[in-house]
Amino acid sequence: MWTYHPELLAVPVPRYTSFPTAAEFGEGVGAKELATALEGENGEVSLYVHIPFCEQICWYCGCNTSAANRSERVSSYLDALHREIGLIAERLPRAARVTRIAFGGGSPNSISPIDFVRLVDALTLDFAVRSDPGNRPVISIELDPRTFGPQWAAVIGAVGITRASLGVQTFDPALQQAIGRVQPSRMIENATAVLRGAGVDSLNFDLMYGLPGQTLAQLRDSLEQTVALGADRVALFGYAHVPHLIARQKQIDDSALPDAEARFGMAAYGYEYLVDQGYVPVGFDHFARPGDALAQASVSGTLRRNFQGFTEDQAPVLIGLGASAISSFPDLLVQNEKNAGRYRMMLSQERLTANRGIVRTAEDRRRGAVIEALLCRGRARIEPDLQQEALPLLRPYLDAGLCQMDGDHLAVLPGGLPYVRSIAARFDPYRKDSLRRFSSAV
Repeated sequence: MWTYHPELLAVPVPRYTSFPTAAEFGEGVGAKELATALEGENGEVSLYVHIPFCEQICWYCGCNTSAANRSERVSSYLDALHREIGLIAERLPRAARVTRIAFGGGSPNSISPIDFVRLVDALTLDFAVRSDPGNRPVISIELDPRTFGPQWAAVIGAVGITRASLGVQTFDPALQQAIGRVQPSRMIENATAVLRGAGVDSLNFDLMYGLPGQTLAQLRDSLEQTVALGADRVALFGYAHVPHLIARQKQIDDSALPDAEARFGMAAYGYEYLVDQGYVPVGFDHFARPGDALAQASVSGTLRRNFQGFTEDQAPVLIGLGASAISSFPDLLVQNEKNAGRYRMMLSQERLTANRGIVRTAEDRRRGAVIEALLCRGRARIEPDLQQEALPLLRPYLDAGLCQMDGDHLAVLPGGLPYVRSIAARFDPYRKDSLRRFSSAV
């Protein structure tokens, strides 16, 4: 279904989980702007809580995380996180309503279940989260199957977590060794069974292609096991090898990495396989079963994009808690201090830790709406001035039959799905100076 045009994928592009992207954040925007934005918010709000620890660090991982091998470091971080929850909550008007809480990392299950429950309690009390079933927020969590013990089942059930994501990556033992993430299939099977028993009704599996030495047969096997275990959602990511930015990736044998054309073939195969199995495509690298809320949002045209990727969440505000977490408001993007040590120090002084960001101009919001519409719906209205600017840049994609102008709308055609980020990037004026910071589009 997809034709490989290497020249149209040659330029690295962002994933566009925000616009402008984090590459455009500057130090002139931070705590002051965040406080002002919080104090003026009275609508629906989502929370993201970052736990930057893992029991074991995988070689491929680009997340802001470190080993949870020093209990005092984890404890002091959690103390700081509790202080931040209090500082943020006291600035947020009581009229604001929390509709979602997402725990990510790192691996949230790298902390103890007791510490996790304390976090949930703090969020519930400080943000006045309603406990009645009709107004209870949707709670999700990212989990590492290798450290997911049975004690977590009771916690997940008691807290009311209904959505979870497992870091699977691959079921193949040789590939697991090659990327430093050894987790026998039984671990994933056990975690799946425990989560289902605890009330999780939307379960995502993260899978990867483009791994060192990976074959189509190995990818198919992982896809087959994922379908057999009944994953409601699948995120199929291409491995981004950037050891100059992520030192731990130097442990991966880059001589065995598939080339760009082989990666493209893997992405195409995964797409066709999962669609054949009845999954609804969400973008070109996410998939969901028809009854899942993500699939329904994709079909209905209400799909959105934020720092957690594709989402059906309609809240206009996302508040990030924890080191490196990003908060998003209609006219502001702001990021917390990345370094966990400095993050703890700032909170010991009762200071908000946001220290990088950007004020979103009306032009940013206009272009961001185009980019989000292309990624989420494959179609966007393009105003005349943007057409005049972008159409010359889009000519190769139009000539290749990957997209087309339909009146004043730009539509991405089925064969253009893997090129959608590259197409969207033609509306991004910031890309001229920071292309090297991003990974390949496929």
